Order: sequence, then structure tokens, then C-alpha cells
Amino acid sequence: MWNQVYNPFNNQVLSTLAAAIPVVTLLVLIASNKVKVHIAAIVALIVANLVAVFFFTMPVDMSIRASLLGVVIGFFPIGWIVLNVIYLYRLTVEKGVFEILQNTIGGVTRDRRLQILLIAFSFGAFFEGASGFGTPVAVTGAILIGLGFSPLAASGLSLIANTAPVAYGALGTPIAGLSSVTGLDPFLLGAMVGRQLPVFSLIVPFWVIWAFAGWKGAKEVWPAILVTGVSFAVPQFLISNYINPWIVDIGASLISMGALIGFLKIWQPKHIWTSATLGAHDESAATMAPVVQNTVKPTRAEMWKSLMPWIVVCIVLLIWGTDHFKNAVNSWATIKYAVPGLDGLIMKVAPIVAKPTPEGAVFAFTWLSYTGTGMLIAAIISGFLLGYSPFGLVRVYAKTLKICAYSLITICAMLAIGTLTRLSGIDATLGLAFAATGVLYPFFGTLLGWLGVALTGSDTASNVLFGNLQKITSEQLGLSPILMSAANSSGGVMGKMIDAQSIVVASTATNWYGHEGSILRFVFKHSITLACLVGILVMLQAYVHPFSAMVIK
Repeated sequence: MWNQVYNPFNNQVLSTLAAAIPVVTLLVLIASNKVKVHIAAIVALIVANLVAVFFFTMPVDMSIRASLLGVVIGFFPIGWIVLNVIYLYRLTVEKGVFEILQNTIGGVTRDRRLQILLIAFSFGAFFEGASGFGTPVAVTGAILIGLGFSPLAASGLSLIANTAPVAYGALGTPIAGLSSVTGLDPFLLGAMVGRQLPVFSLIVPFWVIWAFAGWKGAKEVWPAILVTGVSFAVPQFLISNYINPWIVDIGASLISMGALIGFLKIWQPKHIWTSATLGAHDESAATMAPVVQNTVKPTRAEMWKSLMPWIVVCIVLLIWGTDHFKNAVNSWATIKYAVPGLDGLIMKVAPIVAKPTPEGAVFAFTWLSYTGTGMLIAAIISGFLLGYSPFGLVRVYAKTLKICAYSLITICAMLAIGTLTRLSGIDATLGLAFAATGVLYPFFGTLLGWLGVALTGSDTASNVLFGNLQKITSEQLGLSPILMSAANSSGGVMGKMIDAQSIVVASTATNWYGHEGSILRFVFKHSITLACLVGILVMLQAYVHPFSAMVIK
């Protein structure tokens, strides 16, 4: 039995600096663009093991076992999703239907700004709600790159757009995780998040177009941006507060897509923006032209054929995401493995928990209910409908494995770091540093959620990691535990765009592997700025009327 140590140097500043070494190492190596990202992840994993063993006194065998558990968790379910999303994408590309999909979307609008709203924000939000765990960035990034967007634009804009829906992703999984560790009602937590994120559901569409086309470019399409944001934000608030937190993204994204497509039938910008490259912030850099009818229009049959794989994916993932399906198949299609020498032998202690609590280390191989398995089944069904033979399906899968190899290594190493830092107490040390900020805690507690997602790559994991700490600290400071627990999730969504896992997914989907540093440098400033804005809103909700009237006590 080993108790976690949160202040190994008996000095909070030194202990916090030591805890930050692994993540700082990872981010510096990636941002340098001089080290391949899979090498950077492996180096950071080695550093994390050294920090855990020599600074935080974790036994060596536990450190190694925790890392290996993280590697497995990295492939199942995260890597498994990425692999099969890219597989479906490759199937559509080789049959030429992806090009038809591009023309179909071009039939809605040829303006690049409006394509970003439709695909990266609204369509991506649907996939976030249905499956989460990297799926939306993989799908929207692949679609945007196929439409001719530059790799940096396709990657970076997909990451920025995939923020507002994250707290309700995978049919409300982050809210369920938050409820499980805090003991708070998931409906109240979901409702509180729904009183924070709709503000940013209005901001993010403007933000992503501004990041792409500059202020002037965004101003020209402000009616469409407003329609997109309002038609997502209002349902997000209403569904989360008056129905349930499980179907928020599904409902809001479908309404947003329908509203935007309907609006574009009666309104188009004065000039279309045809440049698909970031930095085209003025007329000299962008190709500007009067609106003309799209000259390449697919037939109705071709249009439905191009949409068919994605319709199949939506149907399958909606089934796979329901608790009824998961419970039914997991009752017999589950293999559980308690890691010997690790499971139940690590104790979380005060002040992270009220009483000593053992950390579980059980890998549940729920092979059939994995979102990636649903994606694979959808890809195989689509492949047969597209005319592939069994041999053809295997051939494309082998090619996809080769394409994704380095990405899968990276994702596994990233999750190994996340698992090790959680089991060693390194993450908790960083959390305690935020918790010591007193009256400013609503702001820094929100940034704690951001840090958690940046470290783990998952809003669910961040909620599980820091949710109870948020509850305990808020109660000690006389704040609403529902407010601060929800703030962990709302702040966390802004960390999604900089976590290494998401960046690797984006680079793989856009076939831009090896340029993760460029993506990170582009999105980092957007991530920290938006996270700080969420923190300011939470501060207002904590202390200032009428914002405080929004808080659920």
C-alpha cells in the first residue's frame, strides 16, 4: 500500500514546479517543431516516470504498471476511435464519394467562412454529442482538408470550433463523470453548465471566423454567425435546464445545422471568400469575387451516395451512445483486468479527499460498446454499400494502419502520462496550487478544469480528476459546490484544443503529421484567452448580481 504525496518538498511552490515538469517538457518539445511528436510524447513519459519515482516517492513497479495501463487505455478507446474514423474517411476517398460530398457542401455555400460554421461548428457538435473522444475533430478536419482548406486551417479551426459542445459530449459523459465523483445531481450540474456555456456558444462561432478571416471577414458574414450561435446556444440552455444533460449536443447541433442551411437559402454574403488559408485577412491576400452559382452540382443520387456513409455513422453512433445499448452488451461483452500490484494499492488522502480512498486500476475491455467499434461497423457497412469487396476493405484498413501508426504511438504515450500523473498524485499537486488562491478561486478553479483537460485530453477525465477537489474547496470557501464543479467542466472545454491527443487527432485527420507544433502554437492563444473569459464569467456568477442569480445553490 502506498499513500500519494502532494507536497514532497514541504514547500508548495517547489512541489508544484516539480509536478509541472512532465507537461512542460511535453509542450516545449511539441512547440519547438524540432522533435517528432511521438518522440516528444515518449520522452515526456520517461520524464513523468522519473518525477513520480524520485520526487513523489511512487514505487518503481507501480510507476511502470501505471504507464503500461495508460498505454492500453490510450489505444482503447481513444486510438481505436481515431483509427476507424480515418478508415471510414479513406474508404470514401478511394471511391470518390468524398469529392462528391465536397461538391454537395459547395452547393450549400462556396464561402469558406460559412463552410467552417456548417462543418467545424454545427456538424462537429453533432459528432461531439454522439461520440466525443476525438471523433468530431477527426471527421471535420478530414472534411475541411478535402474541401481544400490548408492543413493548419483545417486542424486549428476544427479544434477551436470543438469547444462549446464538449461538456455534453458522448451523450453527457463528462456530466455523468462529474456527478460520480462529487455525489451531486447530474441534472443540476448539467443545468449549471447550461448557464455558463451558452454564452460561449454565441462567442465561439464569431471567434473561429475571426481566427480564420480576420475582423473584416467576420463582419461580412455576421448574420450567418449570429444565426449559428443563437440557434445552438438557446437549445443548449433550454435542453440542459428543462430536459436532461444527455441529449444537449444532439438537439442543439441539429437545430443549428437546420437553421444555418435554411438561412443560407434566403441570404448569402455580398462577396464570397474563396481563400482556404489562414492569414488571408485582407482583400490582397484573399480571393474575393461576386457571388455566382456553383457550376459543379452533383445529382440527387450522387448527393445521397456521398452522404450515406455519414448517415450510417450517425445512426450507429446514436445507438452506441445510449445507456440501454451499453448496458445490454457490456453485461456479456466485457473483460475486466485488475492490474496486479496497482489496483487498490494506491491511496488518495487529504486534502484531495475527505477520507483515504483507494485508487482503482482496472482495465475494462468493453470491446463491443466502444465508440471505435461502432465506427468500424459503420465503416464496414458503408464500405459494402459503396461496392467494396471483403479483400478491398482489408486492403484499405492495412493502409490506414500504416498512415495512423505514429499517431497511435503518440496517443498511447499521452494517455500513459495522464494515467501516471493521476495515480502518482502529480495532477493533484497542481490542483492544490490552484485551490490555494482564496477569493480568486472561482477564476483559478475554472482554469484548473482547463489544465485538467490539457493534461488528460478529456473533459470527463478532468472532471473525475478534479471534481471532488472543486467540491471540497468551494465548500471551504463558502461557494456553491454546483457552481465550481460545473466550472471545472466549462473551463475544461477550452483546454480541449491544446491537449496533445486532440492535436495529434487533428494532424492525422488532415494528413499533416509532424506539424503538431505549428497547430499548438496557433491554438494556444485562443485556448488560454477563452479559458480566462470563462473564469471571469464564473467570478461574476460567484460574487456579482445579477450573475449570481444564475447560480444553482
